[in-house]
Amino acid sequence: MIGSLRGTVLERSPAGQVLLEVGGVGYRVSVPVGALADLEPGQPAFLFTHHHVRDDAMVLFGFPTRDERDTFEAVLGANGVGPKLALAILSVHSPSALRSAVLDRDLDALTMVPGVGKRTAQRLLVELEARLAVPETVSASNRGAGSNRAEVRSALAGLGYEPDEIRAVLAQLGDGGARGAKGANGANGAAHGASDSSDGAAGDASVEALLRDALKLLAVSRG
Repeated sequence: MIGSLRGTVLERSPAGQVLLEVGGVGYRVSVPVGALADLEPGQPAFLFTHHHVRDDAMVLFGFPTRDERDTFEAVLGANGVGPKLALAILSVHSPSALRSAVLDRDLDALTMVPGVGKRTAQRLLVELEARLAVPETVSASNRGAGSNRAEVRSALAGLGYEPDEIRAVLAQLGDGGARGAKGANGANGAAHGASDSSDGAAGDASVEALLRDALKLLAVSRG
């Protein structure tokens, strides 16, 4: 089985496939869409790979990090998940973001993946909890934080923000609302304000505080 490849990128496609030449042999490798930017034609590249064998084909999937490859394989082991869906999940969520979504029971995060409806997302949350080594017992505060972020995600989507923008701003906010954003943005503290008081006192900001801070960060990012 092919576990990794090191070579030169010959070409890449927007659909998420690269042609990697290794020792004079070109390997077609499907990668997460987010990895394409760093895989420039003519440049050297290294990928951890999963060699998927079917009755009618052998397909290589490549990932910049071991964590992404291992997470792909964990997701692939879930019931009803094929390599295309597993790759789509990794194209939308990083391994850490996926683990957070599972920990928080965040259905909305999983349904952002093309082809994943709420019923599939509910099943994936159960299966991935064990496969991604997420603790079986999740505290009430963590569940509440996940629910709050899900509401904020829906509100931002309703305001017309793109999925990539929403994922980025929620990652900056973290679990503690304005405090998390302040830590993520250093001294700038774009989201530092009134919600840096009692709203986040328990490390779990209210929906209103999270939404207010998210909008501040989005305003800064859009310049």
